[in-house]
Amino acid sequence: MAEPEIDYAAVFEALPGAVALLTPQLIYADANEGFLRILGRTREQVIGSYLPDDFHDNPDAPAAAVVCNIRASLLRVAETGERDVMELQRADVENPERPGLWDERYWTWTNVPVFGSDGRVAVLLHRVEEVTDLIRAREVALTLQEAMLPAPRPVGRHPAAVRYRPAAAALNVAGDWYDLIDRPGDRIAVAVGDVVGHGLPAAGVMGQLRSALSAACLATEGPARALEVLGLYARTIAGAENTTVATAFIDWDAHTITYSSAGHLPPALVQTGGTVEFLDRATDPPLAARHEHGPRIQTAAPFREGDVLVLYTDGLIERRHEDIDTGLTRLAYSLARHQADDCASLADSVISEVLPSGDATDDTALVVVRL
Repeated sequence: MAEPEIDYAAVFEALPGAVALLTPQLIYADANEGFLRILGRTREQVIGSYLPDDFHDNPDAPAAAVVCNIRASLLRVAETGERDVMELQRADVENPERPGLWDERYWTWTNVPVFGSDGRVAVLLHRVEEVTDLIRAREVALTLQEAMLPAPRPVGRHPAAVRYRPAAAALNVAGDWYDLIDRPGDRIAVAVGDVVGHGLPAAGVMGQLRSALSAACLATEGPARALEVLGLYARTIAGAENTTVATAFIDWDAHTITYSSAGHLPPALVQTGGTVEFLDRATDPPLAARHEHGPRIQTAAPFREGDVLVLYTDGLIERRHEDIDTGLTRLAYSLARHQADDCASLADSVISEVLPSGDATDDTALVVVRL
């Protein structure tokens, strides 16, 4: 079969995004329509011109300062023969409908060497991509996350710390949540939960369930009843089915932890000597998973002053192609090593040692309470 004849000029023009070719001396040799559109110039105005002169007519434009960074990157690629991906840059653009006003815009640039037959850099491929919408979506997501998962207020007189890590593709919001609720007397309730899914849809469900459980923990006498109320509510919310939740009521007067789990991983009780006990004797199916709504179970465990209670979601310990017990063992080892640390240091150590390096594929919530 004969190899197809390729029109590389057509390929260049059809490339997604904005792409230009420059000589090692930073003279424009070619540019596709996407690039010309971003620059706001015709081909005749661009081809043959010198890149640093892009803003010669308007040196005070906010984007003019960025040209210095672009020039440095291109010259570095021409000299080293290695590609360079520039850091995110802000380069505002004048509003065409309101001259004199500048719209906030964000961009990324990738510069790649193209070698000639002599092995030297012949041209520089210069690709620009606007990421303003992504940055704005991230800002909205961060604001939403802060509203739904605010930093916990002090609960009673007892130290606590929380950590939250979203999945890499979740725009910093997801379906995991944590909560600490101050109850009458020297008592608090602690909860973590995990809605199926990621991103804004899961976060919306999470926000509703978190608020409902917080109210239920204040209105009921035990975690089982609180989860029963939450389970009824979950049946009215699309996307809430199969949510897992672990809730613990801590009573310092009685030195007991009363806990109940709706299909969630067991809380960990770390004793002062370093022994780690997983509280796994009160586990029922996830919310709205059963055909008929029914009562839930709870049980109590004693604790001593100085022990640590840890609640977490599955993103902390679960790995593909790995038994869940391996993850629990890894968590127990880290908790035992850092049992004597203050809550914030312990939480940071666990996240560092137990959470996999690189981009997380699942959300993670972690709560640490010194008993």
